[in-house]
Amino acid sequence: MATPQLSPGVLVRELDLTVGRVENVVDTTGAIAGPFRLGPVEEPIRITSQQQYIDTFGKPISTDRQYEYWMTGSEFLSYGGVLSVTRVDGTTLNNANAGTDEASSSSLKIKNFDDYEASYSESTEYYYAARNPGTWGNGIKVCQIDAQADQRLTINTGNPAGAGVTIGFGVTMAIDTTIPGSGTTSTFSGYLKGIITGINTISDGSSTIDVKVVSRVEQSGTGTTVTNIDYEPNNLGASFPSSGTISIVNTGTDASPVASATTAVTAQVDWYDQQTLGLTNSTVLWKSIAPRPRTSNYAATRGGRFDTMNIAVVDDNGGITGAEGNVLEKYNGVSKAADATFDAANPVRSYYKKYISNNSSYIFVGDNPSVDADTTHGTVPTASGFSANYTANTSSSGLWGQNAESKVFSGLGAVTYSLAGGVDYSANGGMTATLGNLKTAYELYSNKDEEQVDFLLMGPSCSTELESQAKANLLISLANSRKDCIAVISPHRANVVNVTSSTTQTTNVVRFFSALTSSSFAVFDSGYKYVYDRFNDEFRYLPCNGDVAGIMVRTGINSFPWFSPAGTQRGALNNAVKLAYNPSKDQRDTLYSARINPIVSQGSGPILFGDKTGLSYASAFDRINVRRLFIAVETALESAAQSQLFEINDSDTRDNFVNIVTPFLRDIQANRGIENFKVVCDSSNNTPSVIDNNEFRADIFIQPTRSINYINLTFVATRSGITFSESV
Repeated sequence: MATPQLSPGVLVRELDLTVGRVENVVDTTGAIAGPFRLGPVEEPIRITSQQQYIDTFGKPISTDRQYEYWMTGSEFLSYGGVLSVTRVDGTTLNNANAGTDEASSSSLKIKNFDDYEASYSESTEYYYAARNPGTWGNGIKVCQIDAQADQRLTINTGNPAGAGVTIGFGVTMAIDTTIPGSGTTSTFSGYLKGIITGINTISDGSSTIDVKVVSRVEQSGTGTTVTNIDYEPNNLGASFPSSGTISIVNTGTDASPVASATTAVTAQVDWYDQQTLGLTNSTVLWKSIAPRPRTSNYAATRGGRFDTMNIAVVDDNGGITGAEGNVLEKYNGVSKAADATFDAANPVRSYYKKYISNNSSYIFVGDNPSVDADTTHGTVPTASGFSANYTANTSSSGLWGQNAESKVFSGLGAVTYSLAGGVDYSANGGMTATLGNLKTAYELYSNKDEEQVDFLLMGPSCSTELESQAKANLLISLANSRKDCIAVISPHRANVVNVTSSTTQTTNVVRFFSALTSSSFAVFDSGYKYVYDRFNDEFRYLPCNGDVAGIMVRTGINSFPWFSPAGTQRGALNNAVKLAYNPSKDQRDTLYSARINPIVSQGSGPILFGDKTGLSYASAFDRINVRRLFIAVETALESAAQSQLFEINDSDTRDNFVNIVTPFLRDIQANRGIENFKVVCDSSNNTPSVIDNNEFRADIFIQPTRSINYINLTFVATRSGITFSESV
C-alpha cells in the first residue's frame, strides 16, 4: 500500500516488470515398458547410458523376442535421449531368497523399494532376498560372519560327546600372567572363561572346539568380581594359550567349577583367520576382505557387546558378472542393534537391515536370523562368570534387532545363505508381457506432474494385431491426456517382417493404422529395421519407434523442436543394415495419405520420409514440427505461469506476465519457429467477472512456421534466338 501524502510533494514509486522468466523446454525423455530380465518392477527408472541400462535391467535375451523391448530402448538412447524404463509385472515373478534353515519362500515377490518398505521389511518369510524378481538372483550367496567364536582349540580327546564336551558349556582355564595396561602392567591370577560354540572331530584322536572368550575371574573370587573382556589374538590375558589344561563346566562357582571334562589343549588358532565365505567353486578367506567383527563404539558406550558383523554379497556362479565368486558388495562392521542408525552413510555405525536395504543394488534384508538359530547355543553355563557376560539365542536379550542398551548380542558365526526360488515371467523362463501388465506399467506415466516424459515408445508389437492396436491406442490415449508428449507407434511385426510382397506390406500397414485413434499427439512409422545384436551375436528385426523418437530428440538437440525431424538433413536412422519394408513412391503416397510416415532406404541409408502426426484431418497440428512447437511453448509457459498463482490480478501482474512471455516468443520467432505472435493479457480478457472468479487469463496467438512437404520444379525448354525476358 502506498504511503498517503499529507502535504504537497512528489511520491516516487517503482514497478518491477522483471520478475519471473520462461525456461526453455528440452524434450529428450522417452518412456518404454517391458519384461526386462531384472530391475525394479512397476517403478520408472531414468537411464542415461547403455551401461546404466545393462546394470539396471540386464542385457537383451532371445527368449520370446525380449530383445525387441531392450533394443528399442537402446536405439533411442543412441540419439542422445534419456530413457525412462518400467519393468512390467508378471503373475509368476518371484524373488530369489533364503529363509529359515536357508529354505526359500516360493511366493516372495518384492516389486521395488516402496513395496519392500510397505510389506516386506519386517517379513518373517525370508532372511535375504534378491533386490527384484527373476532367475537372475538364484546364483547369489549372502555370506555373513560375526564374532560367534574367537579361537579354535585342539583338545586331547577323539570323542567329545563321550567326554562331556557340549556346545553351550563353559570353558575355564587357570591363568597366572602379566597383563599390559596403559603405561603399567598388572599380574593377574585366576581363570579365563569362554563358551563352546562349535565342536569338530578329527580322525587322529583329537578334536577341536570353537570358543568365545567372555571374562576373567580372580583366583580367589566368589563370582562377584567378573571382568568382561574382548578377545585379542596372542594376548595371554584375553586368549587361551596353545598348551595347558581346560575344564569343561556347566555349573558351580568361579572358585569351584563343576567339571564335566578336563582335557589338555595341544594347539590354538585364531578362529576368524580360518573362516571362509562358503562359496561353491572358490575359497575366499574372510580375513582377506574384512577386518574381524568387534563390539562397536556405539554399542559399547551403551553397555552392549558383540553387535557388529561383516556381510558380503557374492556372484557365486558368475551369472551376474561372468566371474564365479566375484564379490559384488561388502558391508563391514554393520550392527545388529536396531538403534544404530544415526549415520546412514557409515555402515560401521548403522543397523545392518536398514543400511543394506537402502544401499544394496542386489539384496533386501528381512527377518533377523537370530530368531531361528537356537541350535547354535543350547544352554548357558550357570557357573558365575558366564551368565553375566554371555546370552544364548534362546534368551530374548540376545536377539538381533533390539536397541544396543545393555544387550549382549548372539553370534551365529560364519553362515552362507544361498538365494534360490527366483522365477521369471513363466516357470520355464519365459519373458512375455501381457497387455494388462503393459497397461499397468504405462499408466505410471499418466500423471505428468510425477513423471516427465516427452515420448511414449510403443516398443515391439503384441502377439496379435488386435492386441498391438490396443497397445498403440493406450499410448495415444495417455499422450492425449497429458498433452505434453508424443506416442510413437510402429506397425504390428507380422505386417512387414518376413512378408515378401511390398504390396501386401502396404495393405497390412494401412489396415493396422486405420484402427488407431486420430491424434496430433501421435506419430506413426512404417516399419522394422535389421540391426546387429552384439550381446547375442545375432542380426535382429526391431520396430523403428525408438528411432523415430530418437530422431526427434536429435533434431531438438542439434536444431530446435520446431524443425521437421524428417528427410536427408535430420531424418537418418542409426545402425540400420536394411529395412523389412522399403515402400516405393506410389506406396509412400498411399502411406502418407493414411497418416503414416514412410521409412525409406536411399543411397545414404534409411531415413524418415515424412513428418505427419496421427491427426486424421487437415490442420496445422497434422505436422510434427507444429505439434512439437506447441508442446514446447505450452510446457514452458505453463511453468512460467506458476509464478502468477496467488498474486493480485491487477495491471501490474498482467503486465509482468506479458513482459516475461514476449521475449520468449520473440526468441522462438528469431529461431524460425513462429511467423508472428500476439499476447493479450489485459482488462479485455480479465474482465471484472473473471477477476471476481479468481481467474487469470492470457490469450496467446501463434502463427507457426510450416515445413516443406511438396516441391514443384518447372523446367522450360525454349527455341533458339529467344531472350529470357521474352519467355518469362
